[in-house]
Amino acid sequence: MEEMLTLDNVSLSYQTAQGETEALRGVSFGVKKGEFVAIVGPSGCGKTTVLSVIAGLLKPTDGAVVLDGKRVDAPGGNVGYMLQKDTLFEWLTISKNVELGLKIQKKLTPESRAYAHSLLEKYGLAEFAEHLPGQLSGGMRQRVALIRTLAFRPKILLLDEPFSALDYQTRLSVAENVSEIIRDEGVTALLVTHDIGEACSLGDRVVVLSPRPATVRKIIDIPLPSGPEKRREHNRFGEITNGIWKELKN
Repeated sequence: MEEMLTLDNVSLSYQTAQGETEALRGVSFGVKKGEFVAIVGPSGCGKTTVLSVIAGLLKPTDGAVVLDGKRVDAPGGNVGYMLQKDTLFEWLTISKNVELGLKIQKKLTPESRAYAHSLLEKYGLAEFAEHLPGQLSGGMRQRVALIRTLAFRPKILLLDEPFSALDYQTRLSVAENVSEIIRDEGVTALLVTHDIGEACSLGDRVVVLSPRPATVRKIIDIPLPSGPEKRREHNRFGEITNGIWKELKN
């Protein structure tokens, strides 16, 4: 399977009042087309910085990021970015929120609008199309945010702890929904999370980062059936999460 994304020896340093800070050091890994990869690491190690470099929001000091065969040097329309908060506009209907990204990127056509609304229909949100975000639950809002991001068909989807604002029970349910949508649509995805269980329940592989400056400590395959709930119930789930925890501790 071809690689959709490649990070080749990526390093990043930046200046602060205290001097130069090294955030990333020689980070290298790839993500295959249609793959779901999770990134874990100690707090403050640079997980979100990795996503910012992939999105073209930060330029690496050394190394290169290649997305779908092209070097990333600046923000572009090929990357979908889903944040911790759903960032829906409270005064716009769900329908208008979903169309907003397309409108901003000047990609709102009858075809793209129809695709966006087909996603609302497919994932049980069509009946809420004319509702305002405040009328939806937290989990439903996250699904809307995901559909808005997928509507312009990004080459890769970046998820920066998208479930962290939800309570535990809702978090498990939404993670199941989001995983299903991403896999159904064949999207290549990269998730940053501090939750090892979440990384193992969603990812095909888990990239373990070291403390700052972040380096790739280990990349671990997750040989479990698809679906977060099935994985959490699998008899090897605890063994795999414990293995990742030991890597982080060391």
